[in-house]
Amino acid sequence: MKTSNFDPLSVEIFNRQLKKVTVVVLVVFGLLVLRLWFLQVLNGSTYRVKSENNRIRLEDIPPFRGLLFDYKGGVLVDNRPSYDLYVIPEEVQDRKKLLQTLKDLVNLDPAKVKPKLENLAQASPFRPVCLKKDITRNELAVIETHRFNLSGIMIKVRPQRHYIWGNLASHLLGYLGEIDESQLKSGKYPYNKAGDLIGKSGVELEWQENLTGRRGGEQAEVDAAGRKIRVISKKPPLPGANVYLTIHKELQALAEKALSDKRGAVVALDPNNGKVLALASSPSFNPNLFIQGIDRETWNRIISSKGFPLQNRALSGQYPPGSIFKIVVALAGLEEGLVDPEEEVYCNGVFTLGRGVYHCWKKHGHGMVDLHRALVESCDVYFYKLGIKLGVDKIARYAKRFGLSKPTGFDAGQEKGGFMPTSRWKLKKFGVPWQPGETVSVSIGQSFVLVTPIQMATFISALYNGGTLYKPQVTHYVEKAPGQKAQKFVPRPTGKWDLNPRNMALVKKALVGVVNEPHGTGWRARLKGITVAGKTGTAQVIALEREEDFENEADVPFSMRDHAWFIAVAPADRPRIAVAVVVEHGGHGGKAAAPIAREVVEAYLSKDRPSRPGEKT
Repeated sequence: MKTSNFDPLSVEIFNRQLKKVTVVVLVVFGLLVLRLWFLQVLNGSTYRVKSENNRIRLEDIPPFRGLLFDYKGGVLVDNRPSYDLYVIPEEVQDRKKLLQTLKDLVNLDPAKVKPKLENLAQASPFRPVCLKKDITRNELAVIETHRFNLSGIMIKVRPQRHYIWGNLASHLLGYLGEIDESQLKSGKYPYNKAGDLIGKSGVELEWQENLTGRRGGEQAEVDAAGRKIRVISKKPPLPGANVYLTIHKELQALAEKALSDKRGAVVALDPNNGKVLALASSPSFNPNLFIQGIDRETWNRIISSKGFPLQNRALSGQYPPGSIFKIVVALAGLEEGLVDPEEEVYCNGVFTLGRGVYHCWKKHGHGMVDLHRALVESCDVYFYKLGIKLGVDKIARYAKRFGLSKPTGFDAGQEKGGFMPTSRWKLKKFGVPWQPGETVSVSIGQSFVLVTPIQMATFISALYNGGTLYKPQVTHYVEKAPGQKAQKFVPRPTGKWDLNPRNMALVKKALVGVVNEPHGTGWRARLKGITVAGKTGTAQVIALEREEDFENEADVPFSMRDHAWFIAVAPADRPRIAVAVVVEHGGHGGKAAAPIAREVVEAYLSKDRPSRPGEKT
């Protein structure tokens, strides 16, 4: 019988090694289980979200905002690419080190960014946080060069509004600002979300819904470092509609240049339909300042400026009209049959009513004047007497009939309506009756009377187009798609004067004389070969005792100087342009405002003027 031969020592050694291997296997297996428990149980939800984020990323694609053009198709406002620096908080291992690196690379202030980054990191660790908007191309190149050492950093490209000509037509075009919480909740901005820029004033506000476009989106596969691997799906954004305006860029620029060192406004209209040819307010502002957000210091400087650059004086500047209001009084007197155009009134420079003494601007008077000469030379005494005959309530009735004391309905701005007092208003407001001496002041456009430049441009337009008040409009048409015009300009009458044509003709003839006769107060608006009609106005700001207070006009403090007015149309026999100019504290209207109106009229009616609607270029 054959027996097996086992070596006890070998068996013992084998068992000992087996135990060691078993222990090693158990330890390794235990470590694997522990690691799996740590990854899947303890931090499972975190790594699951991170894994999904590293795999698929949804990115918002903002649309291009519609462009703004002038009447001839010149671009006024477009868009340019803005490169914004973002970080995904969860992908950053050492935030302090990252912020310090960015400080060195792109001059990023860690103190300003750190609180924002930490707050958003806790709330939404996988949501990109904007660190710096609109970095320069040099900064972009530096970031891309160091991209592999900047974990969590990403660049987003978005279209940014660009006001090509800076301050040009800033009050008319308006500006953009970030949408606020109340606007988001209002339901009026269905295509916008938090962080979007929307129109805050002017055309940008009026056509916000059309200009804003529709956003798109992109689903992309990215690696663990956030680098895009491939695009899975993409929905392109729809750009906003383009808006073509009625203004002429060159004319607008000329008007603004004429006002460059002044405070005031210029409004130029086509008197036959209400199209706005130019609308300038000075001082102005640069809308590009609002794109990135204005810091508190800059904002405080703007709103505390004595020039109030954000105010659109053409629409909301309310001024005493001064002598341009004499046109209203003259028409009212003629229509009421209270004045014979050929009857002469004596002006010795002073009008006395009770204990009140009222001076004419011409110290020694104009002598014997009829209606024509009273308008041509702007005789105050003549209109004092006519105003007393009419009374304030009749004057007010005609002023309101002519479109004064209410907004014109301009389609792209916050407009004020001016004011026309009545005896009933004063009694209700102050509890005292109206006094005849106040009617004397009203008859030359003083007292409580207030008008706006756009009202006066509309008024003089109606006088020369046959009595039709048109709503001033700045939108020529909206272009939904290339060649697809929508919402085209249509003249919109808002009232009809229905005055005696003979009376209107008498006043119109006198306004031609204001500019073209030897003693006309508006002679500085005279043009060779073009018959300009107009009226000067000097609106008193503070009552002065004439030469008794200050020996020379130049000695009067700026804030106490009169406002200067001039309103005009040209050519008088076939009007193509109506202009209203006001220069705050400019002094005499004929000296300060009439030359500006002449420049605007001459530029528009010259051989190189912009073509009129319907004309071939």
